[in-house]
Amino acid sequence: METETGVAGVEIAYDESGLVPCVAQDWSTGEVLTLAYMNREALDRTLESGEVHFWSRSRGELWRKGETSGNVQRLRSLRYDCDADALLALVEPAGPACHTGERTCFYRSIEDEAVAPYEALPALSRTLAHRRAELPEGSYSAELFRAGPGRIGAKVEEEAEETARAGREESDERLREESADLLYHLGVLLHARGLTYADAFEELTRRMRK
Repeated sequence: METETGVAGVEIAYDESGLVPCVAQDWSTGEVLTLAYMNREALDRTLESGEVHFWSRSRGELWRKGETSGNVQRLRSLRYDCDADALLALVEPAGPACHTGERTCFYRSIEDEAVAPYEALPALSRTLAHRRAELPEGSYSAELFRAGPGRIGAKVEEEAEETARAGREESDERLREESADLLYHLGVLLHARGLTYADAFEELTRRMRK
């Protein structure tokens, strides 16, 4: 294993081939997008350009993610693990991460197709964006978007009151159900105003830094 001092004096432990694995994770949603490898040059180019570069083990060359597809990954933060032998790139993807056209390279499961809890809001947000753009008939979300922020806001108020009542007087199961209803309608309201859950999360993180 080879150790090299990189940016800010951080010593990255490259393997015998001069590579270090790098996981790309969506900055806004936390979804894992892909796993690839960097060498020293790829790491330097990534930090210099603000766009993720990898080293292709199959082609033996440096490549900028999205160079041909246009699905670049803009770097927001680059982290390293406790042994400094693995990297985590938090990125803003311009499109699908996988060459198959899937959003993430990890779109298949060996066993069941269970959806992890953290995936719920990102998946819902993408669905709401589609409903707002397409306004399909028979869709409750589309019906709310057609009605506008006034009606949606009233629904948020209604669901917030029901959630508070469940917290005061009802079972844990009812609180779970009402909380889910509130999160859904809040998402509709955000999208109706051109925002997303990620905007609310960014506000929370801004406040945490104070």
